[in-house]
Amino acid sequence: MPRVLTEADVADFRERLCLVAERLFAEKGLDAVTMRQLAAELGVSPMTPYRYFRDKDDILAAVRANGFDRFADALETARAAPGSARARGAAVGEAYVNFAFAHPNTYKLMFDLNQPHEEDYPDLVRANARARETLTGWVTDLIDEGVLAGDPVQIGAMFWASAHGAVVLEMAGKLPPGMARELHQAMNSALARGLRPAR
Repeated sequence: MPRVLTEADVADFRERLCLVAERLFAEKGLDAVTMRQLAAELGVSPMTPYRYFRDKDDILAAVRANGFDRFADALETARAAPGSARARGAAVGEAYVNFAFAHPNTYKLMFDLNQPHEEDYPDLVRANARARETLTGWVTDLIDEGVLAGDPVQIGAMFWASAHGAVVLEMAGKLPPGMARELHQAMNSALARGLRPAR
């Protein structure tokens, strides 16, 4: 008879499984990874992961939710720093690039993957919404201080698209190391100049 698992046991195994899954999903692609492979990587029986997750999509949703929460933590911390809205906005941009290059597997699974039936995973939906708010909140701060003018959601998406494009190009080896950060700063300055309120 299997021993009764405590909440700490379950949380620990789920975390270890998610770390292994994140690496394998990023290295091999979602379709190439099996539950059997995940179990083998952890040195457990092929059926063990099913005690903690329904299937591979459930694991992927947990991995991505964790990634979005960690990403949001980093950007929220940057936004909460003392200083002007402009300084905090710059800190958020820096935190974005830092997170992407410190956690490339997480970043790719968060933003370069279209997970079927995402709405079936409430924790993923919550974490994704939280992360998206971090991409808009700092823009609202700049609008409130009169630094920028326009729709904060649209402006946030513009800054996000420029940052993501530079990051992904460098990750793919299409830009030399460090160029994404330089491009990100230059594009942010250009966008900010174009979005200043009319005088």
